Amino acid sequence: MFRSHRQQQEQEHHELHPESKINELRSALGPLSGRSLIYCTDACLKRYLEARNWNIDKAKKMLEETLAWRSTYKPEEIRWHEIAAEGVTGKVFRSNFHDRFGRTVLIMKPGLQNTSGMDNQIRQLVYLIENAILNLPEGQEEMVWLIDFTGWSFSTSVPVKTSRETINILQNHYPQRLAVAFLYSPPRIFEALWKMVKYCLDPKTFQKVKFVYPKNKESVEIMQSCFDADNLPTEFGGKATMKYDHEEFSKLMVQDDLKTAKFWGLDQTIDANAEKES
Repeated sequence: MFRSHRQQQEQEHHELHPESKINELRSALGPLSGRSLIYCTDACLKRYLEARNWNIDKAKKMLEETLAWRSTYKPEEIRWHEIAAEGVTGKVFRSNFHDRFGRTVLIMKPGLQNTSGMDNQIRQLVYLIENAILNLPEGQEEMVWLIDFTGWSFSTSVPVKTSRETINILQNHYPQRLAVAFLYSPPRIFEALWKMVKYCLDPKTFQKVKFVYPKNKESVEIMQSCFDADNLPTEFGGKATMKYDHEEFSKLMVQDDLKTAKFWGLDQTIDANAEKES
């Protein structure tokens, strides 16, 4: 009991004064270069430390695994035209509004599933997670997921394997990026799938998953604490009208691809290659 209280006090201290732990982790990582150097900001290191309860060794291991994953998966190099076919129905997209805290919102409609291949489904989600991060306001680190189950059935649900891989990537390579995931009015048959995948969630992520039912006042109030009803689409109990336009969203993503390339210095690589070819 005493130890638990002491650990809580230490964690609160680190959250208020993270500088020493961040510096310690940076020293443990050793010299960084290229995209790893761009990725490992102080805010990034703080997120990995928080995910591992400020344990330097565990945070270092987690971050090194992410850097290895990013070096092979190359999420910053995924471009909209490569995964645009996944987005035709609007099953996952970045909304044009933020929550009350300025957090980017990803809207998911699993009932609009239009493909069966796991690899491209995962690539689309990774692309949109990266895009959501790109569009976070300064000082904000987290995003919100709104999941609408209209039209969902076992025939449109993603396989358990895909769900587990999604959880693995989110938890291990995007720690402390998800503020909350609202599952809005899921059907009772979804509970069977949830029972199979919830054990893959670590305790921190599990606490961020909120089931919202229109007739459950408490769950609705939790959602309303995050959103202005005038911004929230009607399918989530709000007053706003939202219609996904694939052509318009594609134009927005193409513009964001240019921002992504500039952020990671990939535009310079493209220019250098163009000069060599000429």
